[in-house]
Amino acid sequence: MTVWDRPEPQPRPAPVPLDRERIVAAAVELADEGGLEAVSLRKVAARLDAGPMRLYGYLATKEELFDLMLDAVYAEILPAPDDRATGWRETLRAHARRTRQAALRHEWLADLLGGRPSLGPNALAAAEVTLAAFDRLADVDTVARAVATVNAYVTGAIRREIANLRAERATGLSEHDWQRAHGPHLTRMLDTGRYPALARFVHEGTETDAGTSFDLELDWVLDAVAARIA
Repeated sequence: MTVWDRPEPQPRPAPVPLDRERIVAAAVELADEGGLEAVSLRKVAARLDAGPMRLYGYLATKEELFDLMLDAVYAEILPAPDDRATGWRETLRAHARRTRQAALRHEWLADLLGGRPSLGPNALAAAEVTLAAFDRLADVDTVARAVATVNAYVTGAIRREIANLRAERATGLSEHDWQRAHGPHLTRMLDTGRYPALARFVHEGTETDAGTSFDLELDWVLDAVAARIA
């Protein structure tokens, strides 16, 4: 039985009001401040000025808490009713961009994406939006592969971007600072002539910011999906 299948205990105003919504909100705050490692039932209870044992009436494990947190963020990813894109391509592009923005607000999201499918109501609604956008354009298996392909790119790109942000904070070096610091070593290696393809890429390639790269690469993936469907 999932956490969504179990009813919540009856509300109790004393000693402090408590429900799953408050628990999840406190857990998200902790994760936003210090990552998933900062989240525990004990710390969530302390944030709510409640006894830790009270939380077990609302969820059984920390993994269930993570499930609830993930679904809470999916509520941010869902499009507004009057902001639905038209067509499968625009729908998947908009979903990808909202997912990236959610991950930039909640960096711990990168650690939870890509695992087993989330079965929370908001995650299911997000899946419904993306799948329904194809509107019988292709058979079910083709649509499933198309959505999985785009999701795989989005997850990987988000994890790469968040890893770079974490590295910047850990080292105190921005991406440009890191490049300058390691530039002499890379130049010496390229000057050996053993890496001609890499040298051409380094010397002739155009550098873009993370957001631009995300959109450009996403379009490549969507182009490939469109060709496959066609």
